[in-house]
Amino acid sequence: MGINTPSEIIADLSIGPTDQGMVRIYITSEEIDLPMDFSPEEAEEISRELLAAIALIKDKSG
Repeated sequence: MGINTPSEIIADLSIGPTDQGMVRIYITSEEIDLPMDFSPEEAEEISRELLAAIALIKDKSG
């Protein structure tokens, strides 16, 4: 499965700080229970990548 492959999977996404000073992205579904911890710097980079993807979509849609 790639970035452009449609999926029928329904999942919940939670994002928040941990008591260890990390940022957790937590994905759950019937098939997945996936906690991912990132340093604050890594989380900032992820947020920049998300904003860049949003900007590309907005540019394409006019």
